[in-house]
Amino acid sequence: MHKPEIWILLADAARARVLKKPGLAPDMMQAPAEIVFEAKAEHRPLRDIMADAPGRSFASSGGRRSAMEYHSDPVREQTRRFATSVLADLEARFDAGEFDELVICAPPRMLGALREAIPEKLAAVVRSEVAKDYTKLPPLALRETLQRLTSAPAE
Repeated sequence: MHKPEIWILLADAARARVLKKPGLAPDMMQAPAEIVFEAKAEHRPLRDIMADAPGRSFASSGGRRSAMEYHSDPVREQTRRFATSVLADLEARFDAGEFDELVICAPPRMLGALREAIPEKLAAVVRSEVAKDYTKLPPLALRETLQRLTSAPAE
């Protein structure tokens, strides 16, 4: 019987790592899991994005002018673009048959962006979603967390 290849996506708004399910023999000197690929967002500080004032406009009647507001949240847009690019890479690797199931771990805001952008075929193989940021875990804690996430039955 074919044992499914499980990949784990650890992401926040600025970086993402995709790991293979760790082996069963925990070795403290070994990396917590094999890194398949990593990605970093082109992250610009909000002060740089919103450096220019949004401008002013005339009222619909009269000669008054008032400040305009931004039509979108630039940080949210950056997060969406990053989520879309990571998922596009994952989709290409799924199409190539490199993995069978996916576990997604991301803070709630990034998890929401991933859910909005995920293609149907990837959504169908998502084993579980965890609304936590595991990107900064030390190696041993990361190994234990990944073992727990991938050994649990699929949701």
